[in-house]
Amino acid sequence: MPHSLTLQAIRPVTHNVNELTFERPEGFDFTPGQATDFALDRDGWRNEQRPFTFTSLPGAEHLQFTIKSYPSHDGVTEQIGKMQPGDGVIIEDPWGAIADKGPGTIIAGGAGLTPFLSILRARQAEHGTLEGYHLIFSNSTEKDIILREELERMPGLALDLVLSDEDVDGLHHGKIDADYLDNAGIDFDGIVYLCGPPPMEEDLTTALKARGVSDERLVTEEG
Repeated sequence: MPHSLTLQAIRPVTHNVNELTFERPEGFDFTPGQATDFALDRDGWRNEQRPFTFTSLPGAEHLQFTIKSYPSHDGVTEQIGKMQPGDGVIIEDPWGAIADKGPGTIIAGGAGLTPFLSILRARQAEHGTLEGYHLIFSNSTEKDIILREELERMPGLALDLVLSDEDVDGLHHGKIDADYLDNAGIDFDGIVYLCGPPPMEEDLTTALKARGVSDERLVTEEG
């Protein structure tokens, strides 16, 4: 069922990521980690749906998305980055296989963080701590890190920041590969969450399964 939303506010959180806040339709509910099909409500764009994750709390009065713009892609996210308050979008009912299965290791690459923002925020709001959650967050450079200050303030969250293309003091330089996994203190008998670019997900899914992470304990959008 389509729902029409009006943009209330937009703010940059990195050089190419914006946080968008919309009015919330009455009775619209979602579970932390879920996404929706999202389209601009303007001529020529209504059929150009893209999946984006809710990053607000389920009980909040508004709906929020944290969206990375890719000007070199097909133009949809570039247009989203140029939106102004009062602009409209159309979303569908929520969907998705990523959900909070309890404490574990979260591995996210770039915009793959977004399903976990709502999960971490909701868990923190309910329990006051993220003890037992370990976030390994990979980006190309330091300026690409989404909501770094918020992540660093989350109580109890173990946070490892990884940069593939830049060497910065205090941050791990390199890719999240098999060697990294073996030295990251991951409990391969526990829950592991994974979301990132498809090549990263494919490589890490193979590596994690080789280390004993079963399908039942690997939480991805593929289910």
